Amino acid sequence: MRHSPVIPDRGSVPLAGGAAPGRVPLVAVAHGSRDPRAAATVAALLDRVRLERPDVPVRVAYLDHCAPALGQALAGLDEAVVLPLLLTEAYHSRVDLPAALNEVRAHHPRLRVHYGTTLGPHPMLLAALERRLAGAGVPAGDPDTAVVLVSAGSSDARANAVVSGMARRWRRSGWWSVSAAYASAADPSPAEAVSALLRSGAPRVAVAPYLLAPGYFADKVRQVTLEAGAEVVADVLGPAPELVGVLLERYEAAQRRPVPVAG
Repeated sequence: MRHSPVIPDRGSVPLAGGAAPGRVPLVAVAHGSRDPRAAATVAALLDRVRLERPDVPVRVAYLDHCAPALGQALAGLDEAVVLPLLLTEAYHSRVDLPAALNEVRAHHPRLRVHYGTTLGPHPMLLAALERRLAGAGVPAGDPDTAVVLVSAGSSDARANAVVSGMARRWRRSGWWSVSAAYASAADPSPAEAVSALLRSGAPRVAVAPYLLAPGYFADKVRQVTLEAGAEVVADVLGPAPELVGVLLERYEAAQRRPVPVAG
């Protein structure tokens, strides 16, 4: 894979293919967290989407811990694009969100929903990860840096395999190495991955959280990896312009070819 340069954190990210404007409301569904920083990050991301596409009405919904729920966010709409603000296809996107969507449609059968795919995987997310590492002082593709790509982890092996595949592709960008690790539900843990790289002779180890927003996992990953010997832990992805571009690309794609909703 050809190395994707880091995009400066300013301005807008163009839509692939020059997609025509649309006015179908976009309802972005996040996991939700008790940590208020998570909702603030989602709000900042969607504010950037509104700036990029002022013609598109944008609403937010949460699967848990926060309001509004999906039914509340869809209230009063005849048509909507529903997008999971999730980084991998796993239980929440395959089961939880479709179940919530089917419950809404059972009460509002005339509601027309275009269901989209998760944010990841997508090549632009690697550019966003590099942006966060660069912000922490790590040049993109530094051959003296081993990177640990840390996702939340899932009981769905397919989701974990996607993250491992991202690490393998990212390794070709020039890094000393790129390894996948999981904050929960799978091995290796972030601390184990850092320790393994140091034992293998890595000059330095940097951690790239493949996490959308700050919260319990992000805090834990920072603590345990620094204790294990990581030199740098980058920030979470947050409202990076690459995520804005991916989200709008998913919005356009969902209108052309929506994902079937189970049940």
